[in-house]
Parts: sequence; C-alpha cells; structure tokens
Amino acid sequence: VRIMEKQVLESSEERTFQYQGSLPSLPVPPLDESLSKYLDAVKPFLNQEEYQRTEDIVKKFQNGIGRELHQKLLERAKTRRNWLEDWWLNVAYLDLRISTQIHCNMGGPGPYIEHCWPPKEGTQIERACVNIWHTLKYWDLLRVEKVPIERSGNAVLDMNQFRMLFCTCKIPGVTRDSIGSYFKTETEGECPSHLVVLCRGRVFAFDVMHEGNMVTPPEIFRQLTYIQKRCHSEPDGPGLAALTSNERTKWAELREYLIDLDPKNLTLLEKIQRSLFVVCLDDSSPHATPEDYTEITRLGLTGDPTVRWGDKSYNSIFFSNGTCSAFCDHSPFDAMALITMLSYTEKKIIESDGKWKGSDKVRDIPWPEELVFTVDQKLKNEIGRTKELYYKKVSDLQLVNYAFTAFGKALIRKRKLHPDTFVQLALQLAYYKCHGRPGCCYETAMTRRFYHGRTETIRPCTVEAVEWCKSMLDPSDSSYQQLQLMHKAFAKHNKMRKECESGKGFDRHLLGLLLIAQEQGLPVPELYVDNAFTASGGGGNFILSTSLSGYTRFSGSALPMVHHGYGFFYSIRDDRIVTTCTSWKSCPETDAEVLCRTVFQCFQDMLQLTVTAHL
Repeated sequence: VRIMEKQVLESSEERTFQYQGSLPSLPVPPLDESLSKYLDAVKPFLNQEEYQRTEDIVKKFQNGIGRELHQKLLERAKTRRNWLEDWWLNVAYLDLRISTQIHCNMGGPGPYIEHCWPPKEGTQIERACVNIWHTLKYWDLLRVEKVPIERSGNAVLDMNQFRMLFCTCKIPGVTRDSIGSYFKTETEGECPSHLVVLCRGRVFAFDVMHEGNMVTPPEIFRQLTYIQKRCHSEPDGPGLAALTSNERTKWAELREYLIDLDPKNLTLLEKIQRSLFVVCLDDSSPHATPEDYTEITRLGLTGDPTVRWGDKSYNSIFFSNGTCSAFCDHSPFDAMALITMLSYTEKKIIESDGKWKGSDKVRDIPWPEELVFTVDQKLKNEIGRTKELYYKKVSDLQLVNYAFTAFGKALIRKRKLHPDTFVQLALQLAYYKCHGRPGCCYETAMTRRFYHGRTETIRPCTVEAVEWCKSMLDPSDSSYQQLQLMHKAFAKHNKMRKECESGKGFDRHLLGLLLIAQEQGLPVPELYVDNAFTASGGGGNFILSTSLSGYTRFSGSALPMVHHGYGFFYSIRDDRIVTTCTSWKSCPETDAEVLCRTVFQCFQDMLQLTVTAHL
C-alpha cells in the first residue's frame, strides 16, 4: 500500500479533502483475534515454561477484565469516528516529557545532490529560494484543494495530515503539550502567509504574499540575502530556538518565564507558531555523496539547535554548500505526508533544472522584520545550559546513511518478492547474526484508509522469521530448505501488513484496552506487567524501530526507541536501497555501522538464495 501510486484521475475536479466526511471509521478488532495474534508475536522471546505462563495470563484476561475493557472500548468507538486519535496523540507524543526534538523528531536529506544540485559553496541562498518557492506553490495547491487525493488500490486515503504540513507547531505544556494548527483552505478563510527564518541565533519573518501575489524566487532571494548579510556582519543573536530542545516541562516553564518577562514575547512566539514553516540557514557544509548521506542526515537531525525550531512541523534546512535537509516534529503527521510534498517539489525542481526561469523583476516588498525577544541574564544562562546539554546528548549518537547499490526494487520484484518484506527480513537476519538472538521489532503500517487513521505496528520478528534466521546460520541446512523457510517468513509478513493496514492489527487495540483501564482508575491488568509484554517490545520497548519511507528518492530517519536499540529507516528505489541506521555510542553492544553493513550482506545472501536454490 505504501507505494502511494498517485492515480491522478481524469476528473481533476476532485478536491483534496472532499472525501474526509465519508471515510470509514477506525474499527475495533475482535478481542480473541487480537489476543491470539499477541500470543503468536511473543513466542520468539519465551521458553516453553514462560510461554505457558503468558498463555494462562492471556486466557484469564480474555475471559475476565479484558472482556469488560473491550466492551467499554466498543462503546467509545460508537461515538467517535476514530477511537484512537486523541489517545494516540497524547500517549505517543504530547504526554512525553523527554526532549522530543532529540528523541522523536524525524528528518532526512534532500536528494538534490544526485541531479540538479551537487554540493557547491556559495549556492545556499539561490537554491533555497527555488526550493522555498516550489514549497509555497504546494501550499497554494493545498489551499485550493488541488493536491491529488492519495489512494491505495481503489481505496481513498485520509488526507488530514496534509493540513499539518503548514502553519502548525507544538506548544509545550507543563504536563502535556498541545498542537496549534492555523492552516485554512481558501474556502475556510484566512491562512497565515509568513515564513520565519533562523540564522546565527536570530529570528526573522517576512510575508510571502504581496498585493495578492506570491513572492517569486528573485524576491525570496532578496529577502534571504538581506537576512544573511545582516547576520554575517552583526553579532549573533541569543539563539532562543535552542530552548525547544529542552525536556518538555522545562521548556514549558521557560516559555512561561519568557512571556512573563515581556508580553511582546508572546506575540513573537505566536508569530513563529503560526508561520508557514521555518527556513533554517545553517553555516555547516556537510560532505555528501549519492552513496553516503551520513553527514547531511546527522546534521539535519542533530545540528545547531539555535537554527532549528524543534516544535515546528516543518523546518527546511539549507546548508552553506547548497545541500539541504528536512526536520520535523512528529506529532502532527507521519513521514509519508511530508515525503509526498517533498517529491512534488523535487519533480518541479528537476523540470526546471534547479533554476528559476521566470521574470527577474523584484517588486518593492517590505524588508523582513526581525523578531527581537526580550531576554534577561537568566534566559541567556538557560540557553547556554540547554546547548551544552544538547551537544552532550547528540554527540552520543551514531548514525550512518548509506545506499546499497547492487540492486533495488526492480530485481526484488523480478524474484516475485515484496520489497518491504525483503528489507525487513534482511534486518531480522542481520540482527540475529550480530546479536545471536531475535530482535523485537516495530515496523510502521499505515491505517490511512480510515478516518484520521495514522499507524499500526507490524511486528516483523515472527516465529517464521526466526526459524528462517536459524536455518540461514545452520551450515547443515540446504539452500532449498532455507528458501522454503524464507518464503514462509515472507508470506507471514505480507499477511500481517495487510491485516494491519485494514485495521486488524493488535498493538493499538491492546493500548486502547490499557487506556480504558487507566481512565476508569482500574489496576493495570496482569497482561501488561508480564515479562513477555516488555520482552516482545510492548510499552515502547522495541529494540528495532523501523519504517519504510516509501519508494521515492526521499528517506527519513529518527533515533532508537530504547538505549540498547536501533533506528532503521529505508527507502527502496528501482536500483538501490537507501538505509539510515542509528544507535547510541554509549551502549557497548550496539553498533549502527556494523548492523547496516551486515544488512547489506544479507541483501546479497537473500538474493543469492533465490538463485542457488533453483539450480
């Protein structure tokens, strides 16, 4: 489903959000089905005795408290088109108190170095203005609802996340954050139309509409050049943006302090929150090649915190050598919405050879205004402390972003294998090789065929996958046996993906039952405190946190879910597989570089197997 093949229908009359009212509600799967899938998923992590115990716990749950909670969940689902939506937003994102900028944000490199824009000093502003202009054109399309509706086969997909690409920002709260989203379509009314630019610790803003017309690349060039010249010839600003990288409660308290210091500061904060997106002019020059994006990706995710607004739904980062990156708060949308937009802008940039071919005329538009915050010594000290903490934390990150170039989707499909499953099973095998045990794994499936649907968890570490891994490491097994087991593992994974996409997964269902218990003030059911629950990844304990970022030139990434785990993200193209692997240096048993290289070896071994076994 995540191929996202756009069937731009002949009737271009379709409006982006026209089917939002008629999408099906998110279903609640039957309790017995979810529990039997859960039992199947925990098997690889338990011995016979432990499994027996877990089976008893599950049976007890199914016939007792679980049944009551399930009934209450069905009641909740009767009055809501998406019973999970508010809960998920809170539990997965807004209730978190850690630094979300470090641990939850997602980012990825622009692939322009592969065609129009090889790294080149002195191109930062001219490339930025072309890129920004195409992004603004997309905003324009979205406002008039001309962005094509995405489909999976014939099923219309929910388009709600696209509203969050622009004019959206997370706002820190002392116990729970909130999301401010100010985007409006033309029919709905006025929409904010200014950009915020961060450069050398300072904050600027300018409007992209002038006398009813959008600014052109030469006009954006003039605005950005003005900002850059001033920043490069005057002292650095206080770097207030760094505060967004704090733990959430700390940032909420500092934000309150900032507002109490001077009410004007609130107006400025709101100006950032409401802005279309944030443009970051970063002084770094990351080295990059089409086979190795590591440095751009690392700086995009964990670069200078004074030129990122960590809470903004979209930060467009431009480095001084003309390379670029995206950096996003994850709470308002999942990566696919962003990638759809970025692919559109890339297509347009390629069509015009990365240049602006229109008029060079520059109207007399107002110069950018600087947002000058009132800060005192306490805040300056806090900014200093925050930066120090931030750099200490991110220096512990190990990240590699490499392209595997021996083959890609074309050859995998030729072997009648599903490309996503191919990568997931290679990862299972690689983890097994590196660590000598199965690795509990979270893969994102999308549930966008339902109203406001977002994600479900596929658990790729199946009994079938583990059987196959063991066989691959057993020299006495024939390649024919290994291939048979591999096909079984593929079939199981493909079946799970289909189920998850059609609302028949079990992770969100189990979460719902737990949250009902919490809301009713009931004790946490035994199922959730059983060792099997955590050992198999439940409660956010997945060792492998993974996601396919589609079949385009864009790849995204994020940090591991747990300290002894990995983040593993990949995009699959016709001729290559581009992977990003992250881990923590302070964990002695994980090594992102080694895992990534082992995955590449497993790609080769798996393809080889499909050849050898047939000889």
